[in-house]
Amino acid sequence: MGRSRKSKPLLKKVTITDVAAEGKAMCRVEDRVVFVQRTVPGDVVDVQVTKKRRNYYEGFPVFFHEYSSIRQEPMCEHFGVCGGCKWQALPYEHQLKYKEREVVNNLSRIGKVALPDVTPILRSEKTEFYRNKLEFTFSNNRWLSEEELKTDEPVEHRNGVGFHIPGMFDKVEDVKKCYLQKDPSNAVRLAIKDYALEHGLSFFDLKKQEGFLRTLIIRTSSTGELMVILTLFHENKEWREGLLNFIQAKFPEITSLMYVINSKKNDTIADQDIVLFAGQDHIFEEMEGLKFKIGPKSFYQTNSEQAYELYKVTRDFANIKSHEVVYDLYTGTGTIANFVARQAKKVIGVEYVPEAIEDAKVNSTINGIDNTSFFAGDMKDVLNFDFIKKQGHPDVMIVDPPRAGMHADVVETILTTAPDRIVYVSCNSATQARDLNMLDVRYKVTKVQPVDMFPHTHHVENVVLLERK
Repeated sequence: MGRSRKSKPLLKKVTITDVAAEGKAMCRVEDRVVFVQRTVPGDVVDVQVTKKRRNYYEGFPVFFHEYSSIRQEPMCEHFGVCGGCKWQALPYEHQLKYKEREVVNNLSRIGKVALPDVTPILRSEKTEFYRNKLEFTFSNNRWLSEEELKTDEPVEHRNGVGFHIPGMFDKVEDVKKCYLQKDPSNAVRLAIKDYALEHGLSFFDLKKQEGFLRTLIIRTSSTGELMVILTLFHENKEWREGLLNFIQAKFPEITSLMYVINSKKNDTIADQDIVLFAGQDHIFEEMEGLKFKIGPKSFYQTNSEQAYELYKVTRDFANIKSHEVVYDLYTGTGTIANFVARQAKKVIGVEYVPEAIEDAKVNSTINGIDNTSFFAGDMKDVLNFDFIKKQGHPDVMIVDPPRAGMHADVVETILTTAPDRIVYVSCNSATQARDLNMLDVRYKVTKVQPVDMFPHTHHVENVVLLERK
């Protein structure tokens, strides 16, 4: 074990033995766990430690003595820098194995509940170009490659558009080709960048809070529609109209071209006025004959094809009868609620975001669904005795909370309400496991189905069926 001047050790010739959280791998050195970026089990590496804690270290590989027999060549030239797709070096079959193991470990260790056999993880047929939405950041402080740093040639410019470098809020990796979203996503981004450089449009400076071009959102859909949203830091009519006219002429396949002037310190546009420049102010997604209207602020699962598989599992687990009342908690834009409505007597959707509830109502209307009702408000406030008395006792509850899981008050209300079946959809099996532990007093877990929505990342969805004991 060597040491640097800053007492951050260099760990020599260590063997990576397992995968860990957040796309990292791990090894043990002198009984201490070391989390290592950009490695896979079986790699033998020298590791430069970057973070020291009492019980663990974090670091990155500086030299590979041996490559793992399972390691594969990452497809993307930006692997290891942009922070996305951290498992590209790990074959997809191994990714699935580790995701499934994580779900089982979390449910058993954190949940501490009796489990049935877990159904093998549902794989994604597409492992590239599977996302329907990406957001790119413009920056006048792009990350310089090792080649640029080594040369004595002056750097022509620092403008770039791509993804934030992990841990460096003001640095952006200038992305040449991203493997996450289908054409013409890459072409649109690169054309806008080239136009901006040619016409002298300024890229955003995050530290100084100045510049013109800020972010770019591209949304595609299975129906072939295409939405492009350009965020500008300030108005410049000449620059704005020139750029938007160029985009419209260059990419006639864009069905929704929009822009927003956002002079806030953060990039969120949920509270901003989004202006339609050309086309419609929405696109449509389609699933099993149902149409879902997606506006610039609408949430929709970012892997459309795998979302369909996820919702089919949810519907199968719910096993809804025609006389039954279904509550869909955290309904979002009502995708699940509308998807299962044909099987139910009626579906009640509850969601915190009022705009999402309006989308949910529209989605029911355009599909001719008349047995849904949607309500906006904080779950623990809306879901009370009077509400349940008025809307009807739920036979089935479907819950799909955010990563933090359910508030303890909501769990308590569910226990008091006591539906026959609960289908719990989760993007974080650790918080799901915590909630299952609280529900265990009245419910038993009877089915578990992990679903892979995001190949080459450590993220995994999980669907659990709970039935009353």
